[in-house]
Amino acid sequence: MKSKIAIGADHAGFAYKEEIKVWLENKGYDVEDFGTYSEASADYADFAHPVALAVEEGRAERGVLVCGSGQGVSITANKHQGIRAALVWAPELAALSRQHNNANIICLPERFISAETALQSVDIFLNTEFEGGRHERRVAKISC
Repeated sequence: MKSKIAIGADHAGFAYKEEIKVWLENKGYDVEDFGTYSEASADYADFAHPVALAVEEGRAERGVLVCGSGQGVSITANKHQGIRAALVWAPELAALSRQHNNANIICLPERFISAETALQSVDIFLNTEFEGGRHERRVAKISC
């Protein structure tokens, strides 16, 4: 079994969340789904906080959040100490968010990217290591 991944989305990210969850499980990840569980209108913070808390407390190695723009879940998750939630709309950003920022949550904008791009970005995010070095100093300056 690979590492544990926390996942969550609001109604606007529900479809991709479901697709990503199945993809992760098929790849051998242990996935904890924090909802939402339908396309009924829901507030993104209700799902972003539990995912961020699971990563913050070490109950999940990384997190995946999806909403319409990716912004709401990113802003919410980044309120948590030790969380570096990256808004990603291209695979290259997934790689850089890990290499340079040691991001631990990927935030995806369902209304603006294809499902293929979302899955490719998650794959890269989960399989890219933090480069450390000069980036370590910069990441250390993020938290107040």
